[in-house]
Amino acid sequence: MTIYFDEEIRPDDQTAATMEAAAVAALQGEGIDPDYASISVSFVDREEIHRLNKQYRNVDRETDVLSFPAFAAGEIPAESDLEEDEELALGDVVICEDVCREQAKEYGHSEEREIIYLFVHSVLHLLGYDHETEEDKQDMRAREEEVMTLLGIAR
Repeated sequence: MTIYFDEEIRPDDQTAATMEAAAVAALQGEGIDPDYASISVSFVDREEIHRLNKQYRNVDRETDVLSFPAFAAGEIPAESDLEEDEELALGDVVICEDVCREQAKEYGHSEEREIIYLFVHSVLHLLGYDHETEEDKQDMRAREEEVMTLLGIAR
């Protein structure tokens, strides 16, 4: 699993390692070999996440995290469909540090836990999960909790 972090703002080494472990757990749970997969991650301020949310989702407000999947749900290619040494770039995750910090304080846990949760949530979006219906929301929440528990970061 390779995570490409924006060079301007990157997490500390421990958080980055936990994010990688989270991505590995999420991918393995979906039967995807993490050895050939990658995700790009950027940390941005309120203004940038607001701009992106408005531009790509037509929602005129800030948010905590955005996911930009490279593939439609159910269309992620198998490793056998890739060229030799080709990387499976699953998409991009954009996390707002300011909102993350506020939510961590509001929920009474660490900023690292909030970053990891938001990242897990986004990775699942990259893998085709959504929360548009109550059933989809329950499925996604169950997978989030499963991954967080595997990391030892359950509620």
